[in-house]
Amino acid sequence: MSQTDTAASAASRSLPGIPASAGARFARVIGVGSALPARRVTNDDLVADLAARGVETSDEWISTRTGIRQRWLAGPDDTTTSLGARAARAAMEMAGVGPDDIDLVVCATSTPDQIFPSTACLIQNELGIHQGGAFDVQAVCSGFVYAMANADALIRAGVAKRALVIGADVFSRIMDWNDRSTCVLFGDGAGAVLLSASDTPGVLVSRLHADGRQSGILSTPGSVRGGAVCGHPFLRMDGQAVFKLAVRVLADLAQETLQAADLSVDDLDWLVPHQANIRILSATASRLGLPEDKVVSTVAEHANTSAASVPLALTQAVKDGRIKPGHLVLMEGVGGGFTWAANLIRF
Repeated sequence: MSQTDTAASAASRSLPGIPASAGARFARVIGVGSALPARRVTNDDLVADLAARGVETSDEWISTRTGIRQRWLAGPDDTTTSLGARAARAAMEMAGVGPDDIDLVVCATSTPDQIFPSTACLIQNELGIHQGGAFDVQAVCSGFVYAMANADALIRAGVAKRALVIGADVFSRIMDWNDRSTCVLFGDGAGAVLLSASDTPGVLVSRLHADGRQSGILSTPGSVRGGAVCGHPFLRMDGQAVFKLAVRVLADLAQETLQAADLSVDDLDWLVPHQANIRILSATASRLGLPEDKVVSTVAEHANTSAASVPLALTQAVKDGRIKPGHLVLMEGVGGGFTWAANLIRF
Protein backbone atom coordinates (compact mmCIF):
# COMPACT_ATOMS: atom_id res chain seq x y z
CA MET A 1 0.00 0.00 0.00
CA SER A 2 1.16 3.53 -0.61
CA GLN A 3 2.71 5.57 2.16
CA THR A 4 3.28 2.51 4.36
CA ASP A 5 6.59 3.83 5.66
CA THR A 6 4.85 7.01 6.76
CA ALA A 7 2.12 4.99 8.44
CA ALA A 8 4.65 2.80 10.21
CA SER A 9 6.51 5.85 11.52
CA ALA A 10 3.26 7.36 12.77
CA ALA A 11 2.46 4.09 14.52
CA SER A 12 5.78 3.99 16.34
CA ARG A 13 5.34 7.55 17.59
CA SER A 14 1.81 7.10 18.92
CA LEU A 15 1.69 3.76 20.71
CA PRO A 16 2.00 3.97 24.48
CA GLY A 17 3.47 0.83 25.98
CA ILE A 18 4.77 -0.51 22.64
CA PRO A 19 8.44 0.32 22.11
CA ALA A 20 9.86 0.62 18.59
CA SER A 21 13.49 -0.17 19.35
CA ALA A 22 15.97 -0.86 16.57
CA GLY A 23 16.08 -4.57 17.40
CA ALA A 24 12.31 -5.09 17.53
CA ARG A 25 10.49 -7.08 14.87
CA PHE A 26 6.86 -6.48 13.98
CA ALA A 27 4.40 -7.30 11.19
CA ARG A 28 2.64 -4.65 9.17
CA VAL A 29 0.03 -4.75 6.41
CA ILE A 30 1.39 -3.95 2.95
CA GLY A 31 -1.43 -5.25 0.76
CA VAL A 32 -5.07 -6.32 0.79
CA GLY A 33 -7.23 -8.11 -1.74
CA SER A 34 -10.62 -9.72 -2.23
CA ALA A 35 -12.52 -12.05 -4.54
CA LEU A 36 -16.20 -12.80 -5.10
CA PRO A 37 -17.95 -15.33 -7.32
CA ALA A 38 -19.58 -14.05 -10.50
CA ARG A 39 -23.15 -14.85 -9.44
CA ARG A 40 -24.83 -12.00 -7.57
CA VAL A 41 -28.06 -13.06 -5.85
CA THR A 42 -30.36 -10.36 -4.50
CA ASN A 43 -32.94 -11.07 -1.84
CA ASP A 44 -35.64 -11.05 -4.52
CA ASP A 45 -33.66 -13.59 -6.56
CA LEU A 46 -33.25 -15.79 -3.51
CA VAL A 47 -36.93 -15.49 -2.56
CA ALA A 48 -37.89 -16.73 -6.03
CA ASP A 49 -35.44 -19.64 -5.86
CA LEU A 50 -36.69 -20.65 -2.41
CA ALA A 51 -40.34 -20.37 -3.44
CA ALA A 52 -39.69 -23.03 -6.07
CA ARG A 53 -38.60 -25.28 -3.19
CA GLY A 54 -41.68 -24.46 -1.17
CA VAL A 55 -39.78 -22.22 1.28
CA GLU A 56 -41.56 -18.95 2.02
CA THR A 57 -39.67 -15.74 2.83
CA SER A 58 -39.41 -12.17 1.55
CA ASP A 59 -36.94 -9.38 0.98
CA GLU A 60 -38.50 -7.50 3.91
CA TRP A 61 -38.17 -10.52 6.23
CA ILE A 62 -34.48 -10.93 5.36
CA SER A 63 -33.44 -7.28 5.29
CA THR A 64 -35.20 -6.13 8.46
CA ARG A 65 -33.78 -9.01 10.53
CA THR A 66 -30.26 -9.09 9.11
CA GLY A 67 -29.49 -6.03 6.98
CA ILE A 68 -28.63 -8.33 4.07
CA ARG A 69 -29.69 -7.18 0.59
CA GLN A 70 -27.67 -9.54 -1.58
CA ARG A 71 -24.94 -12.16 -1.57
CA TRP A 72 -22.54 -13.77 -4.06
CA LEU A 73 -22.82 -17.53 -4.58
CA ALA A 74 -20.22 -19.87 -6.01
CA GLY A 75 -20.68 -21.39 -9.44
CA PRO A 76 -19.56 -24.86 -10.53
CA ASP A 77 -16.00 -23.70 -11.23
CA ASP A 78 -15.56 -21.70 -8.02
CA THR A 79 -13.67 -23.32 -5.15
CA THR A 80 -12.31 -22.15 -1.84
CA THR A 81 -8.86 -22.47 -3.41
CA SER A 82 -9.67 -20.45 -6.53
CA LEU A 83 -11.35 -17.65 -4.58
CA GLY A 84 -8.55 -17.58 -2.00
CA ALA A 85 -5.89 -17.48 -4.71
CA ARG A 86 -7.62 -14.59 -6.48
CA ALA A 87 -7.81 -12.57 -3.27
CA ALA A 88 -4.18 -13.35 -2.41
CA ARG A 89 -3.00 -12.40 -5.87
CA ALA A 90 -4.76 -9.03 -5.55
CA ALA A 91 -3.01 -8.40 -2.22
CA MET A 92 0.34 -9.28 -3.79
CA GLU A 93 -0.31 -6.92 -6.69
CA MET A 94 -1.18 -4.07 -4.32
CA ALA A 95 2.07 -4.63 -2.43
CA GLY A 96 4.19 -5.16 -5.56
CA VAL A 97 5.38 -8.52 -4.22
CA GLY A 98 5.99 -11.67 -6.25
CA PRO A 99 5.73 -15.35 -5.28
CA ASP A 100 9.45 -15.63 -4.57
CA ASP A 101 9.09 -12.99 -1.83
CA ILE A 102 6.52 -14.89 0.27
CA ASP A 103 7.54 -17.50 2.83
CA LEU A 104 4.26 -18.22 4.64
CA VAL A 105 0.66 -18.87 3.56
CA VAL A 106 -2.06 -19.17 6.22
CA CYS A 107 -5.63 -19.83 5.12
CA ALA A 108 -8.66 -19.61 7.39
CA THR A 109 -11.54 -21.73 6.13
CA SER A 110 -14.32 -24.04 7.28
CA THR A 111 -15.05 -25.24 3.75
CA PRO A 112 -11.81 -26.77 2.42
CA ASP A 113 -11.89 -28.28 -1.04
CA GLN A 114 -10.32 -31.50 0.23
CA ILE A 115 -9.86 -33.22 3.58
CA PHE A 116 -6.16 -32.78 2.87
CA PRO A 117 -3.83 -31.33 1.72
CA SER A 118 -4.67 -27.99 3.27
CA THR A 119 -6.31 -25.23 1.26
CA ALA A 120 -3.23 -23.12 2.08
CA CYS A 121 -1.02 -25.63 0.25
CA LEU A 122 -3.37 -25.65 -2.74
CA ILE A 123 -3.36 -21.83 -2.83
CA GLN A 124 0.41 -21.77 -2.43
CA ASN A 125 0.74 -23.98 -5.51
CA GLU A 126 -1.82 -21.93 -7.46
CA LEU A 127 0.24 -18.79 -6.80
CA GLY A 128 3.59 -20.37 -7.71
CA ILE A 129 5.01 -20.05 -4.20
CA HIS A 130 7.44 -22.90 -3.62
CA GLN A 131 9.08 -22.00 -0.33
CA GLY A 132 8.13 -21.47 3.28
CA GLY A 133 5.26 -22.92 5.29
CA ALA A 134 1.56 -23.26 4.52
CA PHE A 135 -1.28 -24.33 6.80
CA ASP A 136 -4.99 -23.88 7.46
CA VAL A 137 -6.72 -22.39 10.51
CA GLN A 138 -10.22 -23.56 11.44
CA ALA A 139 -12.04 -21.17 13.76
CA VAL A 140 -15.10 -20.63 11.52
CA CYS A 141 -16.09 -16.93 11.37
CA SER A 142 -13.20 -15.97 13.70
CA GLY A 143 -10.77 -17.84 11.48
CA PHE A 144 -9.21 -14.91 9.65
CA VAL A 145 -8.49 -13.06 12.89
CA TYR A 146 -6.97 -16.23 14.37
CA ALA A 147 -4.88 -16.62 11.20
CA MET A 148 -3.62 -13.02 11.45
CA ALA A 149 -2.53 -13.66 15.04
CA ASN A 150 -0.62 -16.77 13.96
CA ALA A 151 1.11 -15.05 11.06
CA ASP A 152 2.01 -12.04 13.20
CA ALA A 153 3.55 -14.31 15.85
CA LEU A 154 5.60 -16.21 13.27
CA ILE A 155 6.90 -12.98 11.75
CA ARG A 156 7.78 -11.58 15.18
CA ALA A 157 9.60 -14.85 15.98
CA GLY A 158 11.69 -14.59 12.81
CA VAL A 159 10.17 -17.69 11.22
CA ALA A 160 8.76 -15.72 8.25
CA LYS A 161 9.32 -12.37 6.58
CA ARG A 162 6.25 -12.04 4.38
CA ALA A 163 2.99 -13.86 5.00
CA LEU A 164 -0.20 -14.15 3.02
CA VAL A 165 -3.17 -14.42 5.37
CA ILE A 166 -6.35 -15.53 3.61
CA GLY A 167 -9.96 -15.99 4.69
CA ALA A 168 -12.00 -18.00 2.18
CA ASP A 169 -15.28 -19.87 2.44
CA VAL A 170 -17.96 -21.37 0.21
CA PHE A 171 -20.76 -21.76 2.73
CA SER A 172 -23.40 -22.18 0.02
CA ARG A 173 -22.24 -25.79 -0.23
CA ILE A 174 -23.02 -26.59 3.40
CA MET A 175 -26.41 -24.84 3.45
CA ASP A 176 -29.73 -26.59 3.91
CA TRP A 177 -31.69 -24.62 1.31
CA ASN A 178 -34.93 -25.71 2.93
CA ASP A 179 -34.01 -24.01 6.22
CA ARG A 180 -35.09 -20.37 5.97
CA SER A 181 -33.41 -19.49 9.29
CA THR A 182 -29.92 -20.15 7.90
CA CYS A 183 -29.87 -20.26 4.10
CA VAL A 184 -30.70 -16.56 3.68
CA LEU A 185 -27.76 -15.47 5.84
CA PHE A 186 -24.65 -16.66 4.02
CA GLY A 187 -22.61 -15.91 0.92
CA ASP A 188 -19.31 -16.99 -0.60
CA GLY A 189 -16.04 -15.13 -1.07
CA ALA A 190 -12.44 -14.58 -0.04
CA GLY A 191 -10.23 -11.82 1.33
CA ALA A 192 -6.50 -11.62 1.92
CA VAL A 193 -3.88 -9.52 3.70
CA LEU A 194 -0.16 -9.49 2.99
CA LEU A 195 1.97 -8.98 6.09
CA SER A 196 5.63 -8.00 6.00
CA ALA A 197 8.30 -7.89 8.69
CA SER A 198 9.02 -4.36 9.90
CA ASP A 199 10.97 -2.61 12.64
CA THR A 200 7.92 -0.47 13.43
CA PRO A 201 4.61 -1.75 14.83
CA GLY A 202 1.75 -2.72 12.52
CA VAL A 203 -0.17 -5.54 14.17
CA LEU A 204 -0.16 -4.26 17.74
CA VAL A 205 -2.22 -6.69 19.80
CA SER A 206 -4.17 -9.90 19.17
CA ARG A 207 -6.55 -11.58 21.57
CA LEU A 208 -7.99 -15.08 21.03
CA HIS A 209 -10.84 -16.75 22.93
CA ALA A 210 -12.88 -19.94 22.71
CA ASP A 211 -15.53 -21.71 24.78
CA GLY A 212 -16.20 -25.25 23.60
CA ARG A 213 -19.16 -25.50 25.95
CA GLN A 214 -21.05 -23.44 23.36
CA SER A 215 -20.17 -25.70 20.42
CA GLY A 216 -23.76 -26.77 19.86
CA ILE A 217 -25.22 -23.35 19.05
CA LEU A 218 -23.45 -23.10 15.69
CA SER A 219 -22.06 -26.18 13.96
CA THR A 220 -21.92 -28.45 10.94
CA PRO A 221 -21.69 -31.75 12.78
CA GLY A 222 -21.40 -34.22 9.89
CA SER A 223 -18.30 -36.26 9.09
CA VAL A 224 -17.07 -38.72 6.47
CA ARG A 225 -16.64 -42.34 7.54
CA GLY A 226 -15.99 -45.26 5.25
CA GLY A 227 -16.82 -43.15 2.22
CA ALA A 228 -20.22 -42.04 3.52
CA VAL A 229 -21.45 -38.87 5.20
CA CYS A 230 -22.32 -39.56 8.82
CA GLY A 231 -24.39 -37.15 10.90
CA HIS A 232 -25.93 -33.89 9.75
CA PRO A 233 -23.95 -32.41 6.80
CA PHE A 234 -25.48 -28.92 6.85
CA LEU A 235 -24.97 -25.85 9.00
CA ARG A 236 -27.14 -25.63 12.11
CA MET A 237 -27.58 -22.51 14.23
CA ASP A 238 -29.46 -21.38 17.30
CA GLY A 239 -29.87 -17.81 16.09
CA GLN A 240 -30.96 -16.25 19.37
CA ALA A 241 -28.15 -17.87 21.36
CA VAL A 242 -25.55 -16.81 18.79
CA PHE A 243 -26.87 -13.24 18.72
CA LYS A 244 -26.78 -12.85 22.49
CA LEU A 245 -23.30 -14.31 22.85
CA ALA A 246 -21.88 -12.33 19.93
CA VAL A 247 -23.14 -8.98 21.24
CA ARG A 248 -21.78 -9.68 24.70
CA VAL A 249 -18.31 -10.89 23.73
CA LEU A 250 -17.55 -8.45 20.91
CA ALA A 251 -17.89 -5.30 23.02
CA ASP A 252 -15.89 -6.82 25.90
CA LEU A 253 -13.26 -8.08 23.46
CA ALA A 254 -12.81 -4.63 21.93
CA GLN A 255 -12.19 -3.08 25.34
CA GLU A 256 -9.79 -5.87 26.32
CA THR A 257 -7.76 -5.50 23.12
CA LEU A 258 -7.53 -1.72 23.28
CA GLN A 259 -6.54 -1.78 26.95
CA ALA A 260 -3.72 -4.21 26.14
CA ALA A 261 -2.22 -1.47 23.95
CA ASP A 262 -2.90 1.32 26.49
CA LEU A 263 -5.47 2.79 24.11
CA SER A 264 -9.18 3.55 24.33
CA VAL A 265 -12.22 3.54 22.08
CA ASP A 266 -11.62 7.25 21.47
CA ASP A 267 -8.30 6.37 19.79
CA LEU A 268 -9.98 4.00 17.33
CA ASP A 269 -10.45 5.12 13.73
CA TRP A 270 -12.30 2.06 12.47
CA LEU A 271 -13.95 -1.10 13.74
CA VAL A 272 -14.04 -3.92 11.17
CA PRO A 273 -16.20 -6.64 12.71
CA HIS A 274 -17.39 -9.99 11.42
CA GLN A 275 -20.27 -9.29 9.05
CA ALA A 276 -23.01 -11.56 10.37
CA ASN A 277 -25.97 -9.30 11.10
CA ILE A 278 -26.44 -5.54 11.06
CA ARG A 279 -28.11 -5.69 14.48
CA ILE A 280 -24.99 -7.29 15.99
CA LEU A 281 -22.82 -4.56 14.46
CA SER A 282 -25.11 -1.80 15.76
CA ALA A 283 -25.38 -3.31 19.23
CA THR A 284 -21.59 -3.68 19.49
CA ALA A 285 -21.02 -0.06 18.48
CA SER A 286 -23.65 1.10 20.97
CA ARG A 287 -22.13 -0.84 23.86
CA LEU A 288 -18.71 0.62 23.05
CA GLY A 289 -19.98 4.16 22.63
CA LEU A 290 -18.53 4.12 19.12
CA PRO A 291 -20.28 6.14 16.39
CA GLU A 292 -21.74 3.82 13.76
CA ASP A 293 -19.98 5.78 11.03
CA LYS A 294 -16.73 4.31 12.38
CA VAL A 295 -17.98 0.75 11.83
CA VAL A 296 -17.16 -0.80 8.44
CA SER A 297 -20.25 -2.68 7.31
CA THR A 298 -20.54 -4.78 4.15
CA VAL A 299 -23.18 -7.24 5.36
CA ALA A 300 -25.75 -5.72 2.99
CA GLU A 301 -23.59 -6.49 -0.07
CA HIS A 302 -21.87 -9.73 0.92
CA ALA A 303 -24.04 -11.36 3.63
CA ASN A 304 -22.13 -13.57 6.07
CA THR A 305 -19.07 -15.01 4.31
CA SER A 306 -17.60 -16.59 7.46
CA ALA A 307 -13.78 -16.38 7.49
CA ALA A 308 -13.86 -14.14 4.41
CA SER A 309 -16.08 -11.48 5.96
CA VAL A 310 -13.47 -9.46 7.88
CA PRO A 311 -10.87 -9.28 5.07
CA LEU A 312 -13.59 -8.54 2.49
CA ALA A 313 -14.80 -5.60 4.58
CA LEU A 314 -11.23 -4.48 5.30
CA THR A 315 -10.29 -4.54 1.61
CA GLN A 316 -13.36 -2.53 0.62
CA ALA A 317 -12.60 0.14 3.24
CA VAL A 318 -8.95 0.37 2.16
CA LYS A 319 -9.79 0.59 -1.52
CA ASP A 320 -12.52 3.19 -1.13
CA GLY A 321 -10.17 5.38 0.93
CA ARG A 322 -11.84 5.17 4.33
CA ILE A 323 -8.88 3.39 5.94
CA LYS A 324 -5.78 5.48 5.45
CA PRO A 325 -2.11 5.21 6.50
CA GLY A 326 -1.78 5.88 10.21
CA HIS A 327 -5.34 4.81 11.06
CA LEU A 328 -5.95 2.55 14.06
CA VAL A 329 -8.17 -0.38 13.04
CA LEU A 330 -9.72 -3.07 15.23
CA MET A 331 -10.75 -6.30 13.49
CA GLU A 332 -13.06 -8.69 15.35
CA GLY A 333 -14.39 -12.15 14.56
CA VAL A 334 -16.95 -14.33 16.31
CA GLY A 335 -18.08 -17.78 15.23
CA GLY A 336 -18.66 -21.46 15.82
CA GLY A 337 -16.60 -23.17 18.42
CA PHE A 338 -17.60 -20.92 20.08
CA THR A 339 -14.70 -18.61 19.15
CA TRP A 340 -14.05 -14.87 19.25
CA ALA A 341 -10.87 -12.92 18.55
CA ALA A 342 -9.44 -9.50 17.68
CA ASN A 343 -6.45 -7.87 16.00
CA LEU A 344 -5.55 -4.23 16.63
CA ILE A 345 -3.62 -2.80 13.67
CA ARG A 346 -1.96 0.48 12.83
CA PHE A 347 -2.01 1.02 9.05
